[in-house]
Amino acid sequence: MTVVIEFYRTRLTDDAHAVIGRETVLATDLDDAIEIARLLARTLNMPQWPDAVTISEADGAALYSEIIAAQEREERPV
Repeated sequence: MTVVIEFYRTRLTDDAHAVIGRETVLATDLDDAIEIARLLARTLNMPQWPDAVTISEADGAALYSEIIAAQEREERPV
C-alpha cells in the first residue's frame, strides 16, 4: 500500500503544527509503515527535530499518529 508519512513540529501555546518532512512510501501493511516512519525519523534530513508523525493513505485518510519520544531524537546521528 502507498502511504504518506509526515513529520511535524508542534507549538505548545496554541497546538499549531508545521510539517517539516513528508515522504510517500510503499509498505506491506500498517506495521511496516510504522517501522519505516520510525527509521525515517532518525535518518531523514529535516530542518528541525520532529515532535510527531502521522501516516495517511494516499487519499488522505489518517491511519496512525504518534508523538516522537525525546529518546529517539537523541539516537539520531549528528
